[in-house]
Amino acid sequence: MINVEQIGAWAGLVWKALDTEGTLGVKRIKKVTKLKDKEIYAAMGWLAREGKVNIAEDDNDIMVSLIG
Repeated sequence: MINVEQIGAWAGLVWKALDTEGTLGVKRIKKVTKLKDKEIYAAMGWLAREGKVNIAEDDNDIMVSLIG
């Protein structure tokens, strides 16, 4: 079972990847963090709910960047 702490940990990995590398697509986040798609999307939801990321659709990917 997935709990809130686990999703928070995934969000931390995604945030760190974005902080280090800048704007990334989901494909690149997957490569950098080694997370599965569902884990990345849960993390993105967490970060979006906290107002920490911008999420935009590109032709080939979903692009994510930190706010600020």
